[in-house]
Amino acid sequence: MRIFNSITGYKSTTRPVVTVGVFDGVHRGHMEIINHLVTSAHDLQTNSVVITFEPHPRLVLDENNTVRLLQTLDEKLKRFEIAGVDEVIVIPFDRAFAATDPSLFIKTVIVDSLNAQKIITGHDHMFGRNREGDYALLLGMGKQYSIAVEQVKAVSHCGTDVSSTSIRKAILAGNVKLARCMLGYPYSFSGQVYRGNQIGRLINFPTANLNPSASYKIVPSQGVYASLVEWNGLTFKGMSNIGMRPTINADHETVEVHIFDFDHDIYFENIQLSFVDRIRDERKFGGLEQLQSQLILDREEALRLLA
Repeated sequence: MRIFNSITGYKSTTRPVVTVGVFDGVHRGHMEIINHLVTSAHDLQTNSVVITFEPHPRLVLDENNTVRLLQTLDEKLKRFEIAGVDEVIVIPFDRAFAATDPSLFIKTVIVDSLNAQKIITGHDHMFGRNREGDYALLLGMGKQYSIAVEQVKAVSHCGTDVSSTSIRKAILAGNVKLARCMLGYPYSFSGQVYRGNQIGRLINFPTANLNPSASYKIVPSQGVYASLVEWNGLTFKGMSNIGMRPTINADHETVEVHIFDFDHDIYFENIQLSFVDRIRDERKFGGLEQLQSQLILDREEALRLLA
């Protein structure tokens, strides 16, 4: 997959099939669009092109810095590559670009720069200044410039319409199982392992404390989760805890994971933590012995959920 960091650097000898979007999460709904894109490009014997934006528009436009997202750009690009996309154009997003008239965007980017022969769009895709661009505009300008336009229907899965917003809500509520169902894979984030107070070692449940590398990524609600950990190209089962660790009277929230059957020193190394299912709420125990007894039960439940 070829990646271009601006539209000016893009060169193509064919008239590609194109889709445009932020694609936060690259969930099952997005994958329906991308599958149509890749299939259509194959049938037309041309390239499939995804146009996306960095940083996420909400990170630029939200003055309160309260935005929480599902993916970093690198995570998003990995999903595009897995899906078989030929080329991705990452357009730098700022307030000036946010003011672009949608008709001008189509003319300068889709027509003049890409010379696209077809556009694939989602059922509710809006774009350009104040989200003024829509399917009707694409159809009208498509006829004007001889570009085919295909709209992909909404996708329902797990009893709900799939969207980035609904996935964010599920994760914030701790329902990582529902989020996994809508995404098509477990929600995850990466970060560096730092040295904690090592109390877990005292009860035979050592944990890796993790600082998420992207501050804007969503952290699930406080609780205990069945998790997967990727380190050094290997994947391990485990259980993670997000919360205040009330049994030891901690004064700040932490993200930590106990990795099953693992005996490596990974301080200051990067790992990826994926959340498969929720086990229970975080709660305070009478002491470390009671906490240890509960962790033994949590491990059994985690292994069952990860089986």
